[in-house]
Amino acid sequence: MVLTEPGGLFLVRARRMLEELHAGEAELAELSGDPRGRLRVSLPLSGTLFNQAITTFVEAHPLVELEVDYSDRLVNIIDEGFDVVIRTGATSDSRLLRRVLGTIDWQLAAAPSYLERRGVPAVPQDLLEHICVRQKSTTGRIVPWTFKSAPDFLAPVSLATSVVDPMVQLVRDGAGIGCFPKFMVRDAIADGSLLDVLPCEVEQRGTLTMLWPAARFRVPKVRAFIDIAAAHVHP
Repeated sequence: MVLTEPGGLFLVRARRMLEELHAGEAELAELSGDPRGRLRVSLPLSGTLFNQAITTFVEAHPLVELEVDYSDRLVNIIDEGFDVVIRTGATSDSRLLRRVLGTIDWQLAAAPSYLERRGVPAVPQDLLEHICVRQKSTTGRIVPWTFKSAPDFLAPVSLATSVVDPMVQLVRDGAGIGCFPKFMVRDAIADGSLLDVLPCEVEQRGTLTMLWPAARFRVPKVRAFIDIAAAHVHP
């Protein structure tokens, strides 16, 4: 369906009215003092990285009804009514404010049982003889693996998943070699249930960014969540 020209003009005006409504709500909420009401937050599917921030927030602000949407899809923050969104990457939307939470580094990992069966790769090209568990993005694209010594090398796609959390468990169970944000496998590497593969080879890197509508920043519940997330989320 496509909007007619009058419909498009009306949509622009309606969005302006909605933004003014949010600005008015922010001014009223600021006068009320304590954070309260419903807060809609969208977080990526990335393990337990945000658990401490969420726990701290709900304990500190019992008058706020926190609604968390876990998804890796790109959301339209304003049109979908989110107060705060955290994603990797950046956006150029001038209606949004942003705060960088940190840099995400990736690493290859595999279970000891898998490496005992299949051997330990010494160079990226050795992955051709291995089961590579890959992530499929929401656009259908396989998330690339980039290597310092072999920037043009394409690792095989033996198994692809659309969600990264189950992929960690698959690899821990010995399904193959996966590539993950370091914070997702830090504990597993430490306890030996996963081993680092091709250390110092992976060049994957991303930025974790928190975004929120500029008109909502003065709302106490939004400002409180932003401050707590910035204090507790460290990829």
